[in-house]
Amino acid sequence: MKSKSLILFLAIVLLISFFAYIAFFGLNIGKYEIVPAKDLIKLGLDLRGGVTVLLEAKDKPDDPVNDEKMARAVATIRERIDTLGVTEPIITRVGADRIEVQLPEIQDPQRALDLIGQTAQLEFIEEETGTVILTGNDVKKAQAEFAPSKDGLGQAPVVAFELSPEGAKKFKEATERNINKIIGIYLDKNPISLPKVESVIPDGKGIITGSATMEEAGDLATLIRAGALPVPLETLSVTAVGPQLGANSFEQSVNAGQIGILLVFIFMIFYYRIPGLVADITLVLYLTLTLFALAAMKATLTLPGIAGLVLSVGMAVDANVVIYERIKDELHLGKTLRAAIESGFRRAFLTIFDSNLTTIIACVILFYFGSGPIRGFAVTLIVGVIISMFTAITITKIMLKLLTSGGILKSMRYFGERGVK
Repeated sequence: MKSKSLILFLAIVLLISFFAYIAFFGLNIGKYEIVPAKDLIKLGLDLRGGVTVLLEAKDKPDDPVNDEKMARAVATIRERIDTLGVTEPIITRVGADRIEVQLPEIQDPQRALDLIGQTAQLEFIEEETGTVILTGNDVKKAQAEFAPSKDGLGQAPVVAFELSPEGAKKFKEATERNINKIIGIYLDKNPISLPKVESVIPDGKGIITGSATMEEAGDLATLIRAGALPVPLETLSVTAVGPQLGANSFEQSVNAGQIGILLVFIFMIFYYRIPGLVADITLVLYLTLTLFALAAMKATLTLPGIAGLVLSVGMAVDANVVIYERIKDELHLGKTLRAAIESGFRRAFLTIFDSNLTTIIACVILFYFGSGPIRGFAVTLIVGVIISMFTAITITKIMLKLLTSGGILKSMRYFGERGVK
């Protein structure tokens, strides 16, 4: 019976070690490769660099902001951002009237800021009279392409556009009366293009010349195509994090977490001896399961998220401390080790459950009312708390029972009680 318990204990330890290795280092066997779980977790903007823009919708007279308009505004901004080729942009609503745009690892921050910052209504205006001919709602299509240059010696980037039937009719009349005159294209009352009308455009299809590069023409096409927002948006803040700063933050956070976890491991073994080693093994399992859970959720890890992860490690250790102290109390009352373990876990359960439930409730509130990194902190802490409670109450108990049955745990002195046989 003793040998079977020890073999089962060692099997559990080996299984935990195997999954921990996969979580942190992956596995490569011939043609089969398992990617480390930690590499499947995306890093947030504050850890890999990028730009965050916070926008706020403004009510127009007799036209208040509502959910439908905010949803359309998000879709419009997303269309603009997609043209930048940014990897995994995050565009989310914050509260009732704000939109947060996160652009990680962008190659040209200024270009992104210029494109996002122009968020008001698009208008085609007759320069001589100031009359608004068209708005962005009249634009059906707009795209960058090459066309023969004016000198006939090559190709030049232009913006080809197509208007809606109603817009085409209005634009035909406008071009008829503005030959050799300028029809300006304005966004937020600022000119983004001032093309001269060279001929009447009867079918609502035309081109805008003057772009120096294809990239410039593409940005102009994006602004024309997605320029009409259902609500005016004001830029409240722009925060840029350089790639090097983000990398340094990540490295320092990981190092701090590793040092903290190592110190916890040493303390548990020093103070609780063999049960402390069991607690360390379950902590390894906790970290492994947390990595797998975050990878499965396709979570984005931010700097506050790492803080939430480290905090949940502390709560996992706290659960083990509560359990072990309850077991020691039961042993002081004269109970056998088996009985003390059963009673200790039973008494500790409500304390651990209450504290963890309180933490989860607080995290749910943070997630509901918070945004971005605050939500990341809440998610990692919730996942960590749930997994830590499972490993502390279930796995720790199983392993302690196996060590007791195997004759490794025999008395209070194995719980760090000095002077006790």
